Amino acid sequence: MKSFRTKAVTAALAASALIAGVTSCSSDEAAAEAPGSTFVSKSVLEAGEANPMIAQGVAIGGGTAVYKSSGIGPGASNKTAPEGTPESHIDTDVFAGGTLPAGVTITEAQGINALKRIRDNLEARGLTLEDVVTMRVFLDNAPGTDRADYAGWNRAYRQFFANTNLDTGDTELVPLGTAEPAAPMERNSARPSRFALEVASLPAAGWLVEVEVDAVYPDGEEPQ
Repeated sequence: MKSFRTKAVTAALAASALIAGVTSCSSDEAAAEAPGSTFVSKSVLEAGEANPMIAQGVAIGGGTAVYKSSGIGPGASNKTAPEGTPESHIDTDVFAGGTLPAGVTITEAQGINALKRIRDNLEARGLTLEDVVTMRVFLDNAPGTDRADYAGWNRAYRQFFANTNLDTGDTELVPLGTAEPAAPMERNSARPSRFALEVASLPAAGWLVEVEVDAVYPDGEEPQ
């Protein structure tokens, strides 16, 4: 015959198992009912600025699929210039015959070329420039200069990024060289976090610009 102590312990264990089972069931039901997070990414922008160039930083959701490109520079499409020169990397689809309009710098032209290739790289993965959240830019100084052309690079950048007014939603006009501001080559409200720095050299002869980006897949989409 079982002792009173044995009966009491057995009863306590049974009650604990019942409570644990109810708690587990409730937790499972709550988890099943909880909606999945739809947070993908969010750029942190300077308060009060209607047209900031870059973000102060970016938050990326824990379950977000992120694509990281390799470093991409301008293609060598200008056959009128000697191979391996900065001029050989002018996009002749944008600048006919490799001739740059007044005020357009070689770094600006190469930046446009490189960003077009970034766009092509992203589109092959099912992404767009609007999905870019971070960017790293490496600049070499043009021959005959002692400093990287940040102003030229920034003009090229604005042709593809950060060219909408955040207050009104209107497209911001962008200058090409010293020309009057005009519609950008691609309207895009994205303002990624970014750094741009000067380096001693880049891997391809004639490159003055190399860019790599991180892009996030929209909620519910998977990498191709």
